[in-house]
Amino acid sequence: MTPESRSIPDAEMSRRTALARAGGLDTAMTVDHASWVLLARIVRPQGRHGEVLADLFTDFPERFAERKRLMLRPPAGAQLDAMQEATLESHWLHKGRVVLKFTGIHSINDAEKLRSFDVVIAREERMPLEGDAVYVSDLLGVKVIDVGRGGNEEAGAITDVEPEGAGPAMLVVRTQTGDERLIPFVRAYLRKMDIEAKRLEMDLPVGLLAMQAPMTEQERLAESQQEQTDREEPE
Repeated sequence: MTPESRSIPDAEMSRRTALARAGGLDTAMTVDHASWVLLARIVRPQGRHGEVLADLFTDFPERFAERKRLMLRPPAGAQLDAMQEATLESHWLHKGRVVLKFTGIHSINDAEKLRSFDVVIAREERMPLEGDAVYVSDLLGVKVIDVGRGGNEEAGAITDVEPEGAGPAMLVVRTQTGDERLIPFVRAYLRKMDIEAKRLEMDLPVGLLAMQAPMTEQERLAESQQEQTDREEPE
């Protein structure tokens, strides 16, 4: 599972696409989502002295050295009050993961008890972002408003962010009818972003949303009839 895993919305992941490069965009960053932010997930013991190997879910693994006090959250299904405060003695990166050594964890048996625990911090302890970068988790639930051509049309609420690949990052937006649309998260379309108000204003290209709309029953019937006609025509 990669750090940009779409199944971990509360991870400490920032989006540094055209937003960060372009500058000049006002981004309010306060929003109430989950109380805890995921930094890593413990996979298994590593070594003989209580070290554990963990998958990373943060863009800032180098900052573990500054985070001596961490919280360990039990696997899903366990009681939240079973969370443990932990003091980090040391850490080092290992093949795309991180090895963590906590105070009081001295043996393989001790480390085994932490298998599948999440390493988390309070949301207010997240690393401050530079420029116009924004945390992916802060975008979830934000409504996209198409203000192009003087309009004020709600495109839907952001449910996910697909990471950059060959193209830009894509906002996954769910419409009021439950359908999904993909909107490129690029500076050229942005007009105003207010995370606190859960509002993202964009000037979207004409037809971007309409071309992704599912076909109506009438349109499907017409397409089926056309295909049937094409098959019946002699070559």
